Amino acid sequence: MTDRGQDYRGLHVLVDDDPRWASDPVEQARKACAGGAPVIQLRAKHATDRQVLEWAVAIRTITRASGARFVMNDRFDLALLSDADAVHLGQTDLPPSAIPAEARRRLAIGRSTHTSGELEAARGEDVDYVAFGPVFGTTSKDPGFDARGLEALARATRLAGPRPLVAIGGIRPEHLPDLLRAGVAGVAVISAVAAAKDPVAVVRRFVEAFPDDGREATGGARGFHGESDDPRYGGGPAPEAGNQGDGVP
Repeated sequence: MTDRGQDYRGLHVLVDDDPRWASDPVEQARKACAGGAPVIQLRAKHATDRQVLEWAVAIRTITRASGARFVMNDRFDLALLSDADAVHLGQTDLPPSAIPAEARRRLAIGRSTHTSGELEAARGEDVDYVAFGPVFGTTSKDPGFDARGLEALARATRLAGPRPLVAIGGIRPEHLPDLLRAGVAGVAVISAVAAAKDPVAVVRRFVEAFPDDGREATGGARGFHGESDDPRYGGGPAPEAGNQGDGVP
């Protein structure tokens, strides 16, 4: 693990090739960057490798111009070919230990998790940040798991520490205060942006909740301290990012 994980705080907009969306991944990325998204992740489940690489190269150009980080989902080879900043690995992808050393020096690594066991395993892996979910119900992807909820998320942030934890699954702008109180460093969204009538405006709403691209989120992962009576967080001290804690059910 390196300190590169701090570069992946804030909003992650996942752009993908789901045929339900009106725009292709490149246009989705363009609009997300126009709204100020600090992290763009390309998730392609339907296209050929050649098409995905074309999209990745185009998105790399867009993100470089806007100053956003670019993450390639699943494929470290396409991440390298497109000069991405990071690769995000799911539980059925190659494990982080299989990434060649030279590739690892070039790429940050994110890791998807859904259970306490997967979070425990990620603690022993060479990854820079972890994603956890689905927090709420989602129709954008089928993770094979029920919605985890805020109490489980709060425990996940403690277990993931000191790595930043990014929440995913059915997240809308109105969820952000609760998510930040649960200790997340960032949130990842798909349909909230891809299906929006005004994606740029929706991205701005998310970004505004993460001052300084989420690195100093007021009332959130690094800005919220004190006691919480909210039963969703189990009562007692409000969770903070980076704390150790119990597993996630």
